[in-house]
Amino acid sequence: MVSAEPLVCNEADDRGVQEPFTELQRPQAKNDSSSRGQVVLFISVVFLYWFSSYIYVPILSPYIEHLGASYTYLGIVLGSYGLMQILFRLPLGILSDFMEKRRPFIWLGLAASALSGLMFAASGQLGWALTARAMAGIAASTWVVFTVAFSGFFPKHEVTRAMSMMQFTTVTAQLTSMLVSGYLVERWSWQLPFWLGGIVAVVALVLALFLREKEPDPARVPMTLQDLAPVMRDRTLFRVSFLSILAHCVLFITMFGYTPNQALDLGASKNDLAWLTLSFMLPHAAATLFAGRTLVSRFGERAVLTVGYVGTAVFTFCIPVAPSFGWLCVTQIFNGLAQGLVFPLLLGKSVAHIEPSKRATAMGFYQAVYAIGMFMGPFIAGWISSAWGLAGGFRLAAYTALAAGVLAFWWIRAETKAAVSAASGKPHGKGTVQKNV
Repeated sequence: MVSAEPLVCNEADDRGVQEPFTELQRPQAKNDSSSRGQVVLFISVVFLYWFSSYIYVPILSPYIEHLGASYTYLGIVLGSYGLMQILFRLPLGILSDFMEKRRPFIWLGLAASALSGLMFAASGQLGWALTARAMAGIAASTWVVFTVAFSGFFPKHEVTRAMSMMQFTTVTAQLTSMLVSGYLVERWSWQLPFWLGGIVAVVALVLALFLREKEPDPARVPMTLQDLAPVMRDRTLFRVSFLSILAHCVLFITMFGYTPNQALDLGASKNDLAWLTLSFMLPHAAATLFAGRTLVSRFGERAVLTVGYVGTAVFTFCIPVAPSFGWLCVTQIFNGLAQGLVFPLLLGKSVAHIEPSKRATAMGFYQAVYAIGMFMGPFIAGWISSAWGLAGGFRLAAYTALAAGVLAFWWIRAETKAAVSAASGKPHGKGTVQKNV
């Protein structure tokens, strides 16, 4: 997914985020065939990792409902994915630093992904479904270790290229897997996507056994919990993180939550869920590419973020009133576009103002905090949907996006005024006004 899992560079410059972790084997020679083989192997593992995690996402909420769950329980299952990331993402990163190892945590993520799929497939019971989804959250918590480890294959000046390769692989795996899940259910059974996800993760785990680890770099300083205190007091990071919580609330209520249920209620087949996924993901990816490169330079961060949130609110309001599956797909085209404007800007803004030596800590905090939205969004929406139907949950998401738009407009405007005041040497007041960021 383009928006939900940001990548982390391991060098501090204008293009990336300093990451204090050690790396896997760094190539000693540019044309070293062994090093190139390790890069190809790692990319293959990453593709299979995300494929196994996302192959059942479009059919997950319909499947849980098929097992007889109420919307309240469905919200608990969906929210457990984010809850596990809140609990484990930072501790796993810090423990990885302490052990000065990467491979065990990569293996842990793949094993957790395999267990998630296999438990879903083998049990067919609601209790096990909750455990399986929580296991998927643990798998996702190890993603930061993947990104840092892969950046270690490249010299400092090529870290940005490494992250681009990871981003492309991630999006390709997620989109490919999500497109086939509905067909597998329609053609065979509910369990097949889960079986396939578990098997693919096992294959990835076997391949990951051949990844090499290098000796720790003594020049790197591990991240500790004490490093979080000064970063957490940063007002801009707090505001951006809060906006990201709201954005992830909306995402995990809609496309990664209850929108597939709405599609089936409108008469769509399970195979049609591929079109629903495509309708959202393609414009979402396109917006991610153009948001920072073109739109922000022309209109400014405040305008783009506000339009993204307000657009998300409008088209989320439209989800429960769409009269047919075709119109639902139309709402997802514009919803994917609007949400795609938001996530990359929040990611960049979370560390843009942070001094290089603290950027890794800031990014770790940001990644851990936005998982609150992954948990709270579907959990609260499930409770509301049990009382007022799916329309109630979608209205919650729409109001959340609208509130985020208001906050984005107000907060970024206030920050801009403060920045202008500081630059001019004047006290912040009514006489200092800037139209945009």
